Amino acid sequence: MNKHKMIPEKGVPSNSRVLMLFGQLEKLNRESMLVDPEIARQITAKILHLIQTQEKTRKEIVSKGSSGMEVILATLENTQDLQSILNILYILNELLTVGGGRRIGVFVSKGGTGILLQLVISASKESPPSEEVMLQLHSVLAKVGPKDRKFGVKARLNGALNVTVNLLKQNLQNYKLLLPCLLVLQVYSSNTVNAVSLGKNGVVELMFKIIGPYSKKNTSLLKVSLDTLGALLKSKTNAQRAVVHVPVLLYIYQDWHRNDTRHRHILIRKGILSCLKNITNIKLGRKAFIDADGMRILYNTSTECLSVRTLDPLINTSSLIMRKCFPKNRLPLPTIKSVFHHQLLHVPAGGPVAQLYNQPLGMDDVVDESDNNEEAEAENDMENEVEDHHAGNDDIETDINKLRPKETHSRPFEELKIYERFFMELSEDFQVFKFDNPKKGVTATPEAPKSHRPIIVPTAQALPPKNPTAAPLQGECPHPAPVSALDLDTINITKDQDGCGDHTHSRPHPGAGLEQELVQGLERVALDGAGPQGGEGGGNKHNRQPPILAGGVAARLGGEGEEMLAEDWAEEEESSEEGVLHVPDTALLLPLHDPDLYVEMVKSTSSVPQFSEVAYPDYFGHVAPTSREHILERVYGVQRTKIFQDIERLIHPNDILDKVVYDLDIQSCPVVDGGESLKFNSQFESGNLRKAVQVRKFEYDLVLNSDINSNHYHQWFYFEVSGMRVGAPYRFNIINCEKSNSQFNYGMQVLMYSVQEAISGRPRWVRTGTDICYYKNHFSRSSIAAGGQKGKSYYTMTFSMTFNHKDDVCYFAYHYPYTYSTLKMHLQKLEALRTPQTYLREDVLCETLGGNSCPLLTITAMPESTSNDQICQFRNRPLVFLSSRVHPGETNASWVMKGTLEFLMGSSPLAHSLREAYIFKIVPMLNPDGVVNGNHRCSLSGEDLNRQWQNPSPELHPTIYHTKSLLQYLAAIQRAPLVFCDYHGHSRKKNVFMYGCSLKETVWETNISATSCELHEDLGYRTLPKILSQMAPAFSMASCSFVVERSKEATARVVVWREIGVQRSYTMESTLCGCDQGKYKGLQIGTRELEEMGAQFCVALLRLKRLTSPLKLRNHAHLLDVESDLTETRCKGSSTPSTYLLEDEEASFMEEVDYSAESGDEPDNDPNTADPHDNHLSDSESNNYRDSLT
Repeated sequence: MNKHKMIPEKGVPSNSRVLMLFGQLEKLNRESMLVDPEIARQITAKILHLIQTQEKTRKEIVSKGSSGMEVILATLENTQDLQSILNILYILNELLTVGGGRRIGVFVSKGGTGILLQLVISASKESPPSEEVMLQLHSVLAKVGPKDRKFGVKARLNGALNVTVNLLKQNLQNYKLLLPCLLVLQVYSSNTVNAVSLGKNGVVELMFKIIGPYSKKNTSLLKVSLDTLGALLKSKTNAQRAVVHVPVLLYIYQDWHRNDTRHRHILIRKGILSCLKNITNIKLGRKAFIDADGMRILYNTSTECLSVRTLDPLINTSSLIMRKCFPKNRLPLPTIKSVFHHQLLHVPAGGPVAQLYNQPLGMDDVVDESDNNEEAEAENDMENEVEDHHAGNDDIETDINKLRPKETHSRPFEELKIYERFFMELSEDFQVFKFDNPKKGVTATPEAPKSHRPIIVPTAQALPPKNPTAAPLQGECPHPAPVSALDLDTINITKDQDGCGDHTHSRPHPGAGLEQELVQGLERVALDGAGPQGGEGGGNKHNRQPPILAGGVAARLGGEGEEMLAEDWAEEEESSEEGVLHVPDTALLLPLHDPDLYVEMVKSTSSVPQFSEVAYPDYFGHVAPTSREHILERVYGVQRTKIFQDIERLIHPNDILDKVVYDLDIQSCPVVDGGESLKFNSQFESGNLRKAVQVRKFEYDLVLNSDINSNHYHQWFYFEVSGMRVGAPYRFNIINCEKSNSQFNYGMQVLMYSVQEAISGRPRWVRTGTDICYYKNHFSRSSIAAGGQKGKSYYTMTFSMTFNHKDDVCYFAYHYPYTYSTLKMHLQKLEALRTPQTYLREDVLCETLGGNSCPLLTITAMPESTSNDQICQFRNRPLVFLSSRVHPGETNASWVMKGTLEFLMGSSPLAHSLREAYIFKIVPMLNPDGVVNGNHRCSLSGEDLNRQWQNPSPELHPTIYHTKSLLQYLAAIQRAPLVFCDYHGHSRKKNVFMYGCSLKETVWETNISATSCELHEDLGYRTLPKILSQMAPAFSMASCSFVVERSKEATARVVVWREIGVQRSYTMESTLCGCDQGKYKGLQIGTRELEEMGAQFCVALLRLKRLTSPLKLRNHAHLLDVESDLTETRCKGSSTPSTYLLEDEEASFMEEVDYSAESGDEPDNDPNTADPHDNHLSDSESNNYRDSLT
């Protein structure tokens, strides 16, 4: 009887009765079962009884090594006896009901699925088919199907699909048989081909015969029917068949919503919504939903569910359906191209500008009506995370040749010699300097002016002369033609009513206090005599300066069309001393800020819109608040509330004002009701706001301007608001954001600057706003306008605000503004701080397309004397090359650079040691034009300059071309920098971190094979980030990545690494939000922390110098030998992902964030947990370091 094949589980006696029964059954299988079917019935009945009464019997049958399952299946396959078949089906139901997936896995591995499906075909041929057999067969199949990946294919090839469908049609009233058939049908439908086939067979219509209005009977059957229908409707063809049933589904949903008052059948209600969600994936379904008044129905039912937390799944699904069906609209703009245009002298035929302006008129923002625009998008965070992961894997560079530094230089040295004059420190002998006079300021370049003549690339404002006077190879490029600068010789008090109309001059209203009048009207500094709105009131007339704003600056006054000139103000001062309003004295707190100097810098700044005003925050300056600003805790349900308010616009259109209150596309000013609407302005340096529409009394839709010569990159904003009411709950919606997720979803707040607060002695940007969230909206653009990109929808960033001061003037910004004129002011102030021991030279590297100069700084320490040893040491100092602000919207990079520059020019011992250790070459702003004109990412060429480093054009990308040329020159003379670092800001991650370049770590992230000799590299690239992680509280080593991706191969970091051969080539990213680790955990980052980061970077460089000197290497080898770190990182897998996974790391919310994909779980790593063997700063170094920061 072959009992030896039956191996019972441990602890079960070998003479088990069930083993004997299986032995008998196996013997019958070898013999003819037709001889005595009664024996088979008895044996199977006994086995069934044992299984039903003894758990150990079940374990024996499916235990490892047991042949019990094979015997059962062989019997089922061979027997023709109906009762034996039923007994075996009962046995299988008992076995597979308990035990989970392992038992079902054993069943499937033994070929059980095929045997059952074949039995379905055989049983269907009986006339009539046995109802009990079909019931038990489908019950077993319903359990097995979800665990068998090929179940749908097997059923289709076997022909079982039609059998189940026919059985369903013939037994619509037989609920007992109907339930298992529906369960099997649901599994069939998970296969797309099967779903289409079932739809053709009329199954979709069949489902609508089963589902119905509210009933307490057969709720399980209804639930399964809805799940089956939902699975079928994932097919677009089936969704088209169900379009006519949309009103029915909405009626059924309403009926269940009304009657299910105790919320016992949430799954049924959600099943109905899932069917609607799948139908509305197609255009016809969305139209049918709108026509059936689905928006109003789901809106009303959802609002009635808001008070019950357990109904959130219904609310979220309803919200998703309504947002999907909300009619797609184009933005309320004549075109999504930038409102400003800069004519380029050279427009490459295949470049983005040519493509943009070659598009047919009106085609740049046509809504795409394709059916798959919604279905193609994943709606689940986890699904998107998987997709992003695969995309990231595809992006990693796998060509080892591209991961190696180039050994030959691409440009001949004769071409690069022109850049020698930017490195005079490498040949300076200092023979004309007197080192014995400490009071005399030392000039670094005595033979030449402070700024050399720039390397000129002809631009729209700088045409090449017909007869050049010097040969270009000698570096004497001609100056450009004079740019028409702003006529800012005089800055007067002006009033242009809402920005239009003639200027009139009058005294303040009698009886009103001067201070009150000034406070009401303080809006911005007007720079008269320039730009389209400059007017003629100012002219070149010089006035006695009013006391409020020194240096010829006066404020715009508010009130009923009244205004005051500087003379009137001066006269008023004589008669009313109590009315004088003073500029905040921030000289002690802001040593690098000077309002008068700032205005002078603005006068020499060229902008495409010819800005004629200065924003008060830039004029007054910013004093960092002393209190910490915590990351905002998100209120549960805030996104849902905002979305419902948006949907109300469609349901109750009569409540919508839809009044344009600010529009750069219209030259004439819109009519604004007195006191009923806010006033907006963005026509100042770095400002960005294109249009403001008053939607409701206290709600405004705001549209950002595209980058110049572009039709996208909407993220940076900086605008002014006035005319507000105290205590009113204002809501602002920026409706044309493009990124699919934002730190605004994770605690980041907008920045606000109040003029009232500033004149009260608190001139500062503060984090503000409540109910902040970021989500996909109903505005979209065509795939043509999106450049063929998948994502064609816009996103809304919304926040609420309550103002505290009457008639205040407030400014809102994406991040702390840092204008080009601010940089120029800071550089002049830094030069004034220079000591005799400091070598500082400022050159003009080149002229930008917009006619602005790109400064290049050289900072180091003067030699102690003119001795050969001192001069030799001076010339042979290693170089550090720093750059910043290639992306205009990443203003935090400029604040970090400010901290670096202030530290380098400081008088602390650490700063002096650092200057003695290195020669610093610094380009503090790589994209002045983008900064000036309020761009977010591009220059005036309409291109991302940080994607042009491989082959920059001197005509289109002059700052990148010449900066790369400087580095190429250094490589050619064997003086490549020890460190290159490009400062950036990151909009979707927290903390400060670095991206570097590593051959080994890149290869480890791929499947390519390489020998150990091919992967040999010095691991010193990790030293600087590791030092920073030890000393900088905002820095996170866990967020750093050293993987090289294809999409980043034209960035500064990768090109300098590959082409210049700089091993320590980095991008240092600073968060726009805050930190989630270390000392600043839970805090939003401010200018104090950013400047501190810049200073700490300097201290880290000094430590790097000491660690990498030959005498120090022995004691600090642990910082260089990071093979163990790499291995540990490799083993952790996804816990420390590479760059492509780190793009959008964030912890998920309890509240579902619809359409905010690309947010995964962040690893819980604490970079502040220091290695016990790490060699930290000594006590003296720490004290000096703290002194230098203060």
